[in-house]
Amino acid sequence: MIQLNYKNCLDEKVGEHGINLKEIENYKEKFVKIHTDLVNKIKKPDLMLGWAKLPYENFQVKEILKMVSKVKNKFDTLLVLGIGGSALGNIALQTALKDKFWNNLTKSQRKGYLKLYVFDNVDPDTAKSLLRELDLRKTLINVISKAGDTAETLATFFIFYNELVKKVGQKKAKEHIIITTGPKTGFLRELVNKGYSKYDFIIPENVGGRFSVLSPVGLVSAALTGINIKKLLLGAKTMADKYKVLETNVKPEDMFENEAFIFALINYLLYQKGKHICVMMPYSDRLYGFADWFRQLWAESLGKEKDNNGQIVNIGPTPIKALGVTDQHSQLQLYREGPYDKIIVFLSVEKFGCEIKIPKFKEEHYLCGHTLNELFKSEEKATVASLTQAKRPNLTITLPKIDEEHIGQLIYMLELATGYAGELFNIDAYNQPGVVLGKNYTYALFGRTGYEKYLEELKKFS
Repeated sequence: MIQLNYKNCLDEKVGEHGINLKEIENYKEKFVKIHTDLVNKIKKPDLMLGWAKLPYENFQVKEILKMVSKVKNKFDTLLVLGIGGSALGNIALQTALKDKFWNNLTKSQRKGYLKLYVFDNVDPDTAKSLLRELDLRKTLINVISKAGDTAETLATFFIFYNELVKKVGQKKAKEHIIITTGPKTGFLRELVNKGYSKYDFIIPENVGGRFSVLSPVGLVSAALTGINIKKLLLGAKTMADKYKVLETNVKPEDMFENEAFIFALINYLLYQKGKHICVMMPYSDRLYGFADWFRQLWAESLGKEKDNNGQIVNIGPTPIKALGVTDQHSQLQLYREGPYDKIIVFLSVEKFGCEIKIPKFKEEHYLCGHTLNELFKSEEKATVASLTQAKRPNLTITLPKIDEEHIGQLIYMLELATGYAGELFNIDAYNQPGVVLGKNYTYALFGRTGYEKYLEELKKFS
């Protein structure tokens, strides 16, 4: 099971820049109320906390696996069209649980599973490259948008669908299309109803995009590339059970067994001490995608203008990503000697998937005879020690190894931590009003009916 070590956030390690253990202990009674309030919200289906129940529901898992068995041998590649929460989780799962050069492997080496490309932008140069790279006759396209009207996703879908029709014809095109969208409304749901897709999957109404990786949003592409989605959900359920997310009978002493709450609390308390930047630094290339996924989860959930009382607070920690050891040679100088405004979150792995030995060289050298694994872990320990020595608060989340169950645990812990953080900051962690205005301006620029007033507003700022 994953572990959380926060000793380097305590004042006994980092002095005035840390937290006194008593400050944490003082939250034991508050923990009971915060947890109870959160559980009561989880139990209300009309609130946006459906993500918390996904490990118990196994939502559409049978349908997904049935679909995989039918299409696996018909296609060579999966193209995911989505953005934000409809893409970052897919990328995080793929980079963590499949070979770094998965798309370069043969079909046999991939055991029949599909290559994966995720197009999560509208850069025309990237679109051109993808159109050149992909053989659309052997490509399955999964277009993902909960609202079903996301401009970026629809634009890229129209482009790739048009090229697909040229290659296989109108009748066969639907065999290549999966639509993953909301259950009732939206342009994509209309396309499903009109027969544009062979398969469609539902994004639950009470699951927001950034919390949707354990729904069909993330599970479809994961299953098509050979990731064991049942074990992924089992890992998440392990944490949900441990944290008693459906129970209100927690005790104050349970707080220290709840890593999700402790993670949220430490970030909250350090925020009060001016640590407004949260750097996630995995010591694993395979976990780097999770730093991207976490950035959206943390930023979009906690960055808010108003609190739950309607007061202007302009609050929220800024998440940054870094990679060990690479960014020891680019960012570490700032983190160790720059402003005291950061908390560093290390993602650590106890056992890597292989061991690579550093061979003997013609000339004697201290590195020879050791392994890359030893060097990697030594540099991680050295970086932690270096930052702690400089009184920079840091904590470490450790995975025994990278597999489906532990990745499921990590996902759920960080999602629940985000929910707890929303309660601590007294803000709505499940809306994103700051994103909506930019979308409305975009719609206005494209002449979408009903958005004319936003065009007038735009003139003031352009």
